[in-house]
Amino acid sequence: MNTANQMYESPLVARNASREMSELFGAYRRIHTWRSLWIALAEAQRELGLPISAGQIAVLKRNIAKIDFDVAADYEAKLRHDVMAHVHAFGDVAPSARSILHLGATSAYIVDNADLIIMRDALERIASWLASVIDELATFAKKYRAMPTLGFTHYQPAQLTTVGKRATLWCWDLVRDLEEVELRISQLRFRGVKGTTGTQASFLELFEGSHAKVNRLEKLVAGAFGFKKCEPVTGQTYSRKVDAQVAATLAGVAQSAHKMANDLRLLSNLKEVEEPFEKSQVGSSAMAYKRNPMRMERATGLARLVLSLATSPQMTAAEQWFERTLDDSANKRVSIPELFLATDGILRLLHNVSGGLVVYPRMIEKHVGEELPFMATENIMMAASKAGGDRQELHERIRVHSHAASAQVKQHGKANDLIERLKGDQHFAGVAFDKLMNPKAYVGRAPQQVDEFISKIVTPIRKRYARSRKISSKLSV
Repeated sequence: MNTANQMYESPLVARNASREMSELFGAYRRIHTWRSLWIALAEAQRELGLPISAGQIAVLKRNIAKIDFDVAADYEAKLRHDVMAHVHAFGDVAPSARSILHLGATSAYIVDNADLIIMRDALERIASWLASVIDELATFAKKYRAMPTLGFTHYQPAQLTTVGKRATLWCWDLVRDLEEVELRISQLRFRGVKGTTGTQASFLELFEGSHAKVNRLEKLVAGAFGFKKCEPVTGQTYSRKVDAQVAATLAGVAQSAHKMANDLRLLSNLKEVEEPFEKSQVGSSAMAYKRNPMRMERATGLARLVLSLATSPQMTAAEQWFERTLDDSANKRVSIPELFLATDGILRLLHNVSGGLVVYPRMIEKHVGEELPFMATENIMMAASKAGGDRQELHERIRVHSHAASAQVKQHGKANDLIERLKGDQHFAGVAFDKLMNPKAYVGRAPQQVDEFISKIVTPIRKRYARSRKISSKLSV
């Protein structure tokens, strides 16, 4: 029997997240980053005069990819310490450099800095996905910029908008999210080379009291990983508020996705707009006719997961004592990767759906036609007033006819006959009904708002993320 199928595998990896995001939080990437941090520290220490040879650096670099997880597991079983287990495992494949590995460092130097590097790379990937979804939605909005559709407030028919304008609402939320992600990336600092409780005492000892060399050491290591700034002060770890802020940003993406997905699920029920449905796709194992919005349902479910997971880093940040406690580690190892994996999965779904939305103009026209008579009543009243009618009397006549027409629809299931009733009322004899019943007369500046939104908001994003828009939208669902 294949024992692999007997073990639990996270659906976030198996069914939702991209391979790139899954690998980013995988064990190999994590330990490879740890080894890169050990090498960068040794290189900087050598540059600043510590007795570390070029040969020792070279042997570490040659063996950086030789990661034996079984050996590391054996060490951890004995030592009960994962970082020291990998110090020994790295030393085994680079014995001549064993003596200078982890010199002056604490576990937080390795673990925290690695986590920050991986989170930064993950945030950049989230930003790319967001830009791609924004691009697809803007393309859709442009195509349907002027197509009138019912607006809804309280999920009741309201003034008309356009199909494209509604898409800009989804898009604008995601733009806000992109701005938040970019802010997090720009403010993410390297934990740095801080020592056991953040005082840098061990490094000050190594460099015989030279504060300048300790400061230079930190800048050299941070620069090796593309960080321009380090945390100005830390305890043993960087403040867990950083994780809470990142989690809140991902929760913002989940909020936007949930809202958009819900709207599309409702539109699917109205048979106005649907997510793409493939030729051989099965909507239900029992009801063969079903075309369920399963991708947006899945995005909604993942969004709820992100929103719930985001509370864990917040509670962890609140719980830390003095310079640190270890109650953060087990939670952080689960919550941070899964927040990213789930958000990545959500954005893959949004990208896939946004690029293939199916619009049914006849159904949209039908629903507009059913409600437009009510929405046109103010314009009809104004036209009748201009033709010499009494505004108050006209208002009353419209009220009476509207209630009668509404009864035909609600009580008898018949078509809305308000316009026919008004045409037959002599008080409205001078009204050009055909002109007033053009839906495009009731969408205001919606088409122009779409154009302005794309020009002012989306175009700069498209320029910044030109390469990311080429990300494949292929997705197995």
